[in-house]
Amino acid sequence: MISPRLQFQNLDLTIHDTNRIGLIAGNGMGKTTLLRCLAGQAEPGIGEITCRRGLRIGFVGQDIPTGLLDLTMNEAIRRPLPVSERETLSWKIGFVLDILETPDAMRQRKLSELSGGWQRLALIARGWVSDPDVLLLDEPTNNLDSHRLALLENWINHATDRVAMVIASHDRQFLDNCTSRTLFLRPEDSRNFAHPFSVARALLADEDAARETKLARDAKEADRLRRSAGHLRNVGINSGSDTWLKKSKQLAGRAEASRPRG
Repeated sequence: MISPRLQFQNLDLTIHDTNRIGLIAGNGMGKTTLLRCLAGQAEPGIGEITCRRGLRIGFVGQDIPTGLLDLTMNEAIRRPLPVSERETLSWKIGFVLDILETPDAMRQRKLSELSGGWQRLALIARGWVSDPDVLLLDEPTNNLDSHRLALLENWINHATDRVAMVIASHDRQFLDNCTSRTLFLRPEDSRNFAHPFSVARALLADEDAARETKLARDAKEADRLRRSAGHLRNVGINSGSDTWLKKSKQLAGRAEASRPRG
């Protein structure tokens, strides 16, 4: 049902209902850009994104919008709801804040007065209350202590089962606990695995090792063919034989075809 598709440097990604995808990449390698493209806040430089009609996407970035800082936690979470439904849907705010063990007094404090961890949880709750089909989380564990991290994991695994998620995080254990798929975003050959991070990382390492072995073997074969082509060319020149020169060109072509690329 859910099918945003993104062509991102050899990446073809489909997000299905209830998928939990961990997004892995080095700093500055495009995790936030990819999430913003999926959220419709940026356009990919190449390729396209297609979403089914009526798809609702929630995006929780790393930074708090400045317009929210003077709002109380309750009000900041409530704002994404339609004005006409804010009262009737107020239970959703209480529900998520109860799961995250948020003290009543904390809920009435301004976001600017809260710690980074509480601000992070408030943004995540805000992204969820608007009932998204897909929730995009950019480094959701930032500033969370171990207790709040465990509460977030519990909420993701037991209270949001109808919501697909793409989670960019450096916390590998969190990804193992909360995701079932892993996307390694890489400059040339991004890879997608139907496994959580630890299993996917081992599979990727095996594939990279096999690829390096093949590249080395291809390079050796290309070098052998080039040497043979050079030898035949010399024979053809010295003997004046067009046949040997033709064979030399054929071998040179095979050498080029087997030359490793990438």
